Amino acid sequence: MGASDLYDPDGLSPLAWRLLRVAAGYDQRAVEREVDELMQAHISMLESGNRSLSQARRKTLLELYSAELTDEQVRAIANHF
Repeated sequence: MGASDLYDPDGLSPLAWRLLRVAAGYDQRAVEREVDELMQAHISMLESGNRSLSQARRKTLLELYSAELTDEQVRAIANHF
């Protein structure tokens, strides 16, 4: 069971997405290299709240970020931001 099974990727705020990425040690370019067909601009739009990614993409990002974080870290960011 992954983080996307515990946390709804649709319910995360733009700030939570940014904090998860930074806490996991990724810059936007690194995410672009890790996830096929995902561009830095997509990450910027998700984190600014200007545009959302598909649910499948958000789930992929949540799994990527949470692989580098403890459940407690993910929970704290998801619940408080």
